[in-house]
Amino acid sequence: MRNFSGKPPHGGSGKRGPGAGRAQGPNRGGTRQGGGREERRDAKPEAAPRDSGVRAFGAPRPAGVRAERRPGEGRQDGRHGTGSQEGGVRSFGTQRPAGTREPQVRAFGGGPRKERRPDAHRGSGAPRAGAAQGGLWIYGLHAVEAALRNPHRRLRRLLVTPDAEAALGARLPQPWNAMPEPVERGQIERLLGHDVVHQGAALLADPLPTPTLQAMLERPGPVLVLDQVTDPRNIGAILRSAAAFGAAGVIVQERNAPEETGALAKAASGALETVPLLRAVNLARTLVALKAADVWTIGLAAGGKILNGPSCAGRRVALVLGAEGDGLRRLTRETCDEIASLPMPGGFESLNVSAAAAVALYEITRPAAP
Repeated sequence: MRNFSGKPPHGGSGKRGPGAGRAQGPNRGGTRQGGGREERRDAKPEAAPRDSGVRAFGAPRPAGVRAERRPGEGRQDGRHGTGSQEGGVRSFGTQRPAGTREPQVRAFGGGPRKERRPDAHRGSGAPRAGAAQGGLWIYGLHAVEAALRNPHRRLRRLLVTPDAEAALGARLPQPWNAMPEPVERGQIERLLGHDVVHQGAALLADPLPTPTLQAMLERPGPVLVLDQVTDPRNIGAILRSAAAFGAAGVIVQERNAPEETGALAKAASGALETVPLLRAVNLARTLVALKAADVWTIGLAAGGKILNGPSCAGRRVALVLGAEGDGLRRLTRETCDEIASLPMPGGFESLNVSAAAAVALYEITRPAAP
């Protein structure tokens, strides 16, 4: 018998003898004998001693007493220790029985783990039109023709209707870098969606490699920098204006700009193949690099002085445009050399970002009046 502290009283061994703690003979005087200790029945019972974990075989554990773990005894939760194989828990180092499955044990917080279905898609929503596993679908006659002309574009499949093949052949004589596969319009619509204007031509290709800033600056013309412009159609239209006005390239932010898609290529109408599209990790640092390369950075925002193209003569200019609504971010605005606005005598306050880019490009590239 142990006292409350768990130590044997009076230096004893703590082992119970065969008759220790049992009443010896009739208990006539309201007391009972327990290993030489007298105890009254009506006395308040002592606190239950902590079980040492050693009991006679088959004896039940006293109520409210927690068994102690013996040294070296493992947990039986499927993660640590040894434990038995009952209940789906194997001993450490033993082989799983054939035909059985290892139980999935979750950490604190709840029920069994939900398994992903084989057909479950990562992310939300259906795949975007023009997107493909490891590539993209380019559609539309102008976009497909420009991709077929681009020696840097890696092509995989070309699906064309008879009419689209004839139209492409009139613009670009065969042979092409991709073998045409004759299909019906419905096959392309089932692949890309019924709302996609594909004009009977769809080309599966790899995305173009991202150029370096140095390679972009080796081309003549102004540079366009887009601060968090997220609409792929706007970026495609800006690429088209950049090609029309001889821009050296377009710079977007890597994290807040859309990937290269069929919708972007369709809006660019072939300009995606001719105008470099650079993705910058840090837009402010890119502006600093442009200024170090002797490029004058002009941010377009309301409240700036009127943009005057002839005053930019003799300078290489980078036009910086922000997203519709938010405009230029504070750090981007502060990094620009100057802030300018477009003249709008009609009283309208703003333009679509792609329209503003076209007007600004025209202004800085128009020749000075004689």
